[in-house]
Amino acid sequence: MPSARHLLVGLTAALVAVTAGWALPTVAGAAEGCRVDYAANQWTGGFTATVRVSPGSTAVSGWTVTWTYPGDSTITSAWNAQVTQSGRTVTAVNVGWNGGIPASGTAEFGVQGTFAADNAAPAGFTLNGVPCNGDPAPSGTPASPTPTLSPSPTPPATPGAGCGTAVLCDDFESQAGGVPSGAWAVSAQDCSGTGAATVDTSVARSGTRSIRVAGAAGYCNHVFVRTTAAPGARFGRFYVRHTTPLPAAHVTFLAMRDTNDGGDLRMGGQNAALQWNRQSDDATLPEQSPAGVALSRPLPVNVWTCVEFEVDGAAGTLTTWVDGAAVTGLRVDGVPTPDVDRQWLVKTWRPALTDLRLGWESYGDGADTLWYDDVALGATRIGC
Repeated sequence: MPSARHLLVGLTAALVAVTAGWALPTVAGAAEGCRVDYAANQWTGGFTATVRVSPGSTAVSGWTVTWTYPGDSTITSAWNAQVTQSGRTVTAVNVGWNGGIPASGTAEFGVQGTFAADNAAPAGFTLNGVPCNGDPAPSGTPASPTPTLSPSPTPPATPGAGCGTAVLCDDFESQAGGVPSGAWAVSAQDCSGTGAATVDTSVARSGTRSIRVAGAAGYCNHVFVRTTAAPGARFGRFYVRHTTPLPAAHVTFLAMRDTNDGGDLRMGGQNAALQWNRQSDDATLPEQSPAGVALSRPLPVNVWTCVEFEVDGAAGTLTTWVDGAAVTGLRVDGVPTPDVDRQWLVKTWRPALTDLRLGWESYGDGADTLWYDDVALGATRIGC
């Protein structure tokens, strides 16, 4: 049986201030005919939202987006933008690498938040002070924002990078159907139950096929598809789509055997947010404190999400990107940081990874249905 953390730490709505030395970008150009699209994923008491900004026919070299919540929604974290909230009004400012948007182009960022009673969709969107989506001009001018939420300044890999020089590049189109085969085999360590992994011809990110995992609650209902096609690969990339928000209890959806550490390096979730877990000593990344969890992010449901990772065995470091943006709480950089990797660095960690397993494993509560597609492993970053 694996070592697994069952301690449930309450996820608070505390806003974590991250000082990263950002300077406010120069906002250039009014955006006539602009559009701001806000797409939310919601669960009881919480939500994430993807916000897409388009300046219309006028390019901008920096942007500030505002909107107003009609209910009691409260932003707790953000990525790809500096986000503040005053009352019901939210202000989002671009970060250094995504300020320029060409005419008819788009930029995208995300937010996470909580609510008590009403998470109704926001209204009153503006871009650089100009009303968007055909809305009338706002009645007041929002105060100048103070950046309190900062994503990592690491720029994303080139969008649409495909597989590049990846050693393993699999979109599962060569799978005939039914049980995964070829480079992939179904596995369930120690015991097996009702979990199942199959080739799905009805849901896919690209092409017509993906791997579908029906993950049930309880350890012995776990199931994975496993490949040993690229042992020791430093970078990984996969797309995942799932149906149920990550639970409060510990779950895993990716595992890699670490022969140097005598167990698995696992990626999954706890307290409704993404986390890494080291089987040998049950260390988590980030630490499962409210501040640590707030530096991670949830895994959106019912959409394809690009997840990338870098595990540098020689340096003992780990980096994680979600949809091209580095996640502050999911990084081991060799310097112990409270609420992030302090627990991880209590011992020397020099991983030697020999396989990749994608699937579902829960250690108590938590069932989910997931799809995986466009998996790649290689010596350099692959990108989304």
